Amino acid sequence: MWTGWWLWPLVAICTADQFRDNAVRLMQSTPVIDGHNDLPWQLLNKFNNQLQDPRANLTSLNGTHTNIPKLKAGFVGAQFWSAYTPCDTQNKDSVKRTLEQIDVIQRMCQLYPETFLCVTDSAGIRQAFQEGKVASLVGVEGGHSIDSSLGVLRALYHLGMRYLTLTHSCNTPWADNWLVDTGEDEAQSQGLSSFGQSVVKEMNRLGVIIDLAHVSVATMEAALQLSKAPVVFSHSSAYSVCQHHRNVPDHVLQLVKQTGSLVMVNFYNDYVSCKAKANLSQVADHLDYIKKVAGAGAVGFGGDYDGVSRLPSGLEDVSKYPDLVAELLRRQWTEAEVRGALAENLLRVFEAVEQVSDHKQAPGEEPIPLGQLEASCRTKYGYSAAPILHLQPGALLASLVTLLLSLYLL
Repeated sequence: MWTGWWLWPLVAICTADQFRDNAVRLMQSTPVIDGHNDLPWQLLNKFNNQLQDPRANLTSLNGTHTNIPKLKAGFVGAQFWSAYTPCDTQNKDSVKRTLEQIDVIQRMCQLYPETFLCVTDSAGIRQAFQEGKVASLVGVEGGHSIDSSLGVLRALYHLGMRYLTLTHSCNTPWADNWLVDTGEDEAQSQGLSSFGQSVVKEMNRLGVIIDLAHVSVATMEAALQLSKAPVVFSHSSAYSVCQHHRNVPDHVLQLVKQTGSLVMVNFYNDYVSCKAKANLSQVADHLDYIKKVAGAGAVGFGGDYDGVSRLPSGLEDVSKYPDLVAELLRRQWTEAEVRGALAENLLRVFEAVEQVSDHKQAPGEEPIPLGQLEASCRTKYGYSAAPILHLQPGALLASLVTLLLSLYLL
């Protein structure tokens, strides 16, 4: 009895190594596609997007969750980079700021072509896998970035945007955000306004993935019911595991299952444990729960690296993905389920979005009603060929009096 007690810790260590070895083996052929990384925001804050600043060298970048060696160690094969601009740019310079963030993502690919391959479709992701590069895609985080314009939406698509998060943590004039569910914001659109529905339809037509991270439950429901293609939650977790309103409730998980959509689990401690501290095992709990409720095809990874201030122990940066995959294997996930969570589920969704797209269909043209826009920093070109018709009755009468007086004086 006593002669073998010391063997058990050794067996546990060897078993743990086996799970990680298996994780690495799987990830060598099926690297992870992560749904959301805010490195471009860090590049703006730290270096004003000046990538040739020696401190911004992505092979040696310090003080971030992401750099090239960490991406390689984590077997990251594709990344949706966030083109994010804060809510305080809404009705101001949100479009300019978004263009600059798309530009810095594209310059990352130009400056490090041996590591990054900028792509715009599912075939491009598969090509990057074959070449051993990180497929780099643009996700625009926040509907305020299109400034309530279908024309801007289309322009961003042509610049490479392949998902749009319908809101950030603020309402747009056409969609409600998650703070409506906490009572901190008031509902304006009861989910999606008529123009918001036009945005969703135009995204379907173009082939832009609809991202429901950050939106209210009513917006989730409306978009899932309206979209002809599956949608994603690029960085959200399970509400029943951590009751934070940024997470996805069970009845919405059922809609995710019915529509073949995808929840890419966020690693931010506050959304994982609802506390300041969390651990890798608790992230796996979210993955387990979503798999149980919505199915193995509904699970993905959306770490939110470089966009959050607190991360779970064991998942401190992007190099740690193999440890999370090892934990899933330890929990008896099949290899097929793991490959789905790593990449195949997102590829399926992306391909479905591409199949639904129809560029031969006429684009949406009806603008948002002028009265739904904040006017302080906005011109009104195009809303009328006869601006005088939009004057208030008193102003119109004054204009007529002035005109008649001028004629009398003649």
